[in-house]
Amino acid sequence: VQLVESGGGLVQPGRSLTLSCAASGFTFRDTAMSWWRQTPGKERERVAAISSTGETTNYADSVLGRFTISRDNAKNMVTLQMNSLKPADTATYYCHIASGDHLGTRGQGTQVTVSS
Repeated sequence: VQLVESGGGLVQPGRSLTLSCAASGFTFRDTAMSWWRQTPGKERERVAAISSTGETTNYADSVLGRFTISRDNAKNMVTLQMNSLKPADTATYYCHIASGDHLGTRGQGTQVTVSS
């Protein structure tokens, strides 16, 4: 089972960034997925989640209306589109398996820094 995040970086406030997570080693199309973020000294926060089919999504209040989670089951990919980024969005972002036998498995993370 492997999750590999990419797309992080340094971005100015108000700009956009897209994170991607490539999944392998499990039946992706049957598995709910989520994005979490972690900042040193703060609790982990689940940012967004998506059902196995992609029909159902939910978001943390802190990102609602700015972030969009989506998935491509043909490519075993889950994506987090982040718009109107704020300094408070600075964190390491992790892709997680959100259901099934591998619940809780996460990738190595990708750093997002929002700063002018």
